[in-house]
Amino acid sequence: MRVTGGQAKGTELKILPGRSIRPTTNVARQAIFSILENSAEGWERALDLYAGSGALGIEALSRKTEWVDFVDHRKKCCDIIKHNLEKMGIIHKAHIYCCSVKRAINFLSNKYDIIFLDPPYSDPSTNDLLARLGKSKLAGEHSMIVICHANRFPLGPEYDGLHLVKERHYGGTFISIYQKEN
Repeated sequence: MRVTGGQAKGTELKILPGRSIRPTTNVARQAIFSILENSAEGWERALDLYAGSGALGIEALSRKTEWVDFVDHRKKCCDIIKHNLEKMGIIHKAHIYCCSVKRAINFLSNKYDIIFLDPPYSDPSTNDLLARLGKSKLAGEHSMIVICHANRFPLGPEYDGLHLVKERHYGGTFISIYQKEN
């Protein structure tokens, strides 16, 4: 897997071996950032939830984002994210939280311009998580929430101030983009 755009375009990213994570494909990441480049207002801060290898947050750092907080509960994934950030020389532009997403939502206090969610496709709690993000202080006015998911757990058009603005389908990956509106 490689960074698909920006300053680090072409840089190979280390991923967890085996099938314990499902990295977002290059095609899906290119589509996400094409959409964001045409619709997101701010790129200063991003949050990468269920970060895995950190590919989405690293892609954001390679483009316009100034800071990314990464969250994953698996120590091996946190180590891989750190490795990828160090390899690219951008570890100073990020923080890695090795904890559950639910716990991170409770203690993080920044507002993020872009929030990436790439939960396991078998996780039925994505709807609840979107509702929690909509109520949280993490999503400010005009924040974009990007979710990579399977269609087996359909998402709604609205969640507590989050409104669906785009939806795309790439193979088995569905990309839904919500925007926070007050």
